Amino acid sequence: MGLRRRPGFVAAAALTLLVILYMGLVANRAWLLLLQDDLYARGLGFAMLILPGIAAWWLWREWSLGLWVQRMTHTLELHDEVPHIEGPRVPSGRLTQEAAEQAYARASAEVEARPDDWMAWFTAALTYDNAGDRPMARRTYRYAAELFRRDWKR
Repeated sequence: MGLRRRPGFVAAAALTLLVILYMGLVANRAWLLLLQDDLYARGLGFAMLILPGIAAWWLWREWSLGLWVQRMTHTLELHDEVPHIEGPRVPSGRLTQEAAEQAYARASAEVEARPDDWMAWFTAALTYDNAGDRPMARRTYRYAAELFRRDWKR
C-alpha cells in the first residue's frame, strides 16, 4: 500500500520526526546548562532533561499502540473477521448520533457477552473511533491490545 493510501502513517511519522528534533534541541540546551558552573543553571539543565524523557515515553507508548492495533487488524484480516461499523454518517465521516448510539449498544452487548475477548473490545474501540470519540477509542484499543498480547503469548 502506497503512502498516499496511508495519510495517518505519514502524519504520525512527520510528527514523530518533529518531536525527536525537539527532544534533541532541548537535550542539547540542557547539556549546555549542565556544563555551567552556576548551580541554578545546572538545576535548570537537569529539569530540562525531564522533557525529552517524557516525549520519548509518549512516542514509545503511541507507536507501540499503533503496532499492536496493526497486528490485531492483520489477525482479523487473516480470518476475514474485520468488523465494519455500519450506519449513516455525517459529512466528516463520523457516525450520526443515532447510528453511534446503536453501534455503542451492539458493541456493549458484545463486550458484556465476551469480556475477555480482544475482538469484542477491538470492535468497541472501532465503534468509538467511527463515532469520533478518539480518547475513548484509544483507551479501548489499549485494553484490546492488552487482551490480545495475553492471548498472543499463550
